[in-house]
Amino acid sequence: MPPTTQGAGPADTRAALRGLLDLLDRGAPAEEFARPAARAREAGAAPADLAALDEATDVALRVHRTLGTHRRREAELTALFDTASDLAALRDADAVLRAIVRRAKLLLGTDVTYLSLNDEAAGDTYMRVTDGSVAAAFQQLRLGMGEGLGGLVAQTARPYVTGDYQQDPRFHHTDAIDSAVLQEGLRAILGVPLRLGSRVIGVLYAADRAARTFATEEIVLLSSLADHAAIAIDGARLLEETRAALVDLNAATETIRAHSRAMRRAEQAHDQLTDLVLRGGGAGDVADGIAALLDGGVLIHDADGVELARTAAGPLPPPAPAVAASRASGRAVPQDGTWVCAVLAGPELLGSIALTGRPELADADRRLFERAGVVTALLLLLRRSVAETEDRVRGELLGDLLAPSGDPAGLAGRARRLGVRLDRPHAVFVAHGESVPRPRKRLVHAVGGRGERGGVGGRLGQGTGP
Repeated sequence: MPPTTQGAGPADTRAALRGLLDLLDRGAPAEEFARPAARAREAGAAPADLAALDEATDVALRVHRTLGTHRRREAELTALFDTASDLAALRDADAVLRAIVRRAKLLLGTDVTYLSLNDEAAGDTYMRVTDGSVAAAFQQLRLGMGEGLGGLVAQTARPYVTGDYQQDPRFHHTDAIDSAVLQEGLRAILGVPLRLGSRVIGVLYAADRAARTFATEEIVLLSSLADHAAIAIDGARLLEETRAALVDLNAATETIRAHSRAMRRAEQAHDQLTDLVLRGGGAGDVADGIAALLDGGVLIHDADGVELARTAAGPLPPPAPAVAASRASGRAVPQDGTWVCAVLAGPELLGSIALTGRPELADADRRLFERAGVVTALLLLLRRSVAETEDRVRGELLGDLLAPSGDPAGLAGRARRLGVRLDRPHAVFVAHGESVPRPRKRLVHAVGGRGERGGVGGRLGQGTGP
C-alpha cells in the first residue's frame, strides 16, 4: 500500500501568517505577500485555512499600502521641512527662486520645473526661473491673465494639471504659448499658485516631456512647496527693501555729516576772519585769510571799484554784471572763471570780492566765500565809521581854527592829539562841490588827506547840504 501525503496543518498556517508579519516588518515589496498563501496551497492546506490565509494576505497588503503612504508622506514632509530651512537661510532673491525650482524638480522627479511671477503693472505673468529648460523662447515667455495653463492659475489662484497640454481644450491656447511649449517639448504640466494671503504673486510648475498623470499627492506636495516658496520670496523681497533702505539711510547720514562738517568749517572760517577784523586787521589781512581758506587769488574792491587789497591775483577790475547779479541774488556768482560776491550792508553795496583760480566751487566752498563777504562788509563798515569819525573831528578842529574866537591853547592840544602841529605854517584851500553826498565825501577826503600829511579837512556850511 503506497504511503499517504498529509496536508498542511494549523502549524503551517500559523507559520504562513507569521511570514506575512515578517514581510510587513521588513517593508518587503507587495509581490512577496502572495508567496505564503501559494506555498500553503502547494502543501495542500485545508480550504478553511486557505481562506483565512487569503484574508490575512489582503489585510497585510492594505497595511503595506498604508505604511507606504505614511512613509512617502513622511519623506515628503521631511523634504518640505528641509526646503523651508534651506530657503530661510537664503538672503538673495535670485538664489531663493533658483532653490525653489530645483527642489520642486527633485521632489516630483519631472523633466522641467519653472516659476513665473506676476507683473501687476503689465497685467500678466512672466517666466522668471527655469530648471531643465532648453528652449530660449520658453524661458522668455509671458502669459496674459487667463492664457494657457499658467495664466489660468495666476488668474484663478487654483492649481491646474493636464496630462497632454497641446490636446487639452480647457485652456486658452495662443500661438506664442503653444509654440514655446512645443519647442520645449512639454506635454504633462502641473501648475500651482504662489500665494501671499489672498494675493497671487506667481505660479510654480512641474512638467514632463511625456504624457503622464499627476497624482493628488503630487499636487498637494507642489502646493505645499509653493506656500513655503511664496513666504521665502516675500522674505527675500523685504530683506532687499530693508537693505536698500539702509543704503539710503547711510547715504543720508553721510550727507548730513558732510553738511555738518561744511557748516563747522564755514563757522570756523567766519570766526577766524571776524576775529581778524576785530583785532584791527585791514583789507589786506582779510584778503590773505580768504585766499588761504579757499586756495585761490582774492581781490577786494570798494563800491566805486577802487581796489582795496589783492592776494595771489593780478589786477582785475570788478566785473560789473557779476556784482549786480550777486547783489540781486544775495549769492556768489561765477563769471569767466572768476567768482564774485557783492559786499552788502542791507541793500547798500559796500564793495565786492573776486575769487580767481577756482572756476569750480563746491557748495561748501561757495557758502564759505559768501560768509567771507559778510566779514568783508563788517571790515568796510568799520573803516567807514572810523573815517567818518576822523573826518568829523578834523572838520570840527578846522572850523574852530577858522572861527574868529577860540582858545589857542585848547586848539593846540586838540591838534597835537590828531597829529597836527600848529607851530608850522599851513595853507588853507577852499573847494566847492555839488550837494550830492558821494562827490562831497570824496572831495572832503581829497582835501583833508586823512591826516597823511599833517593837515586837516572838513565840510563847512553844514546847513547847506548833507
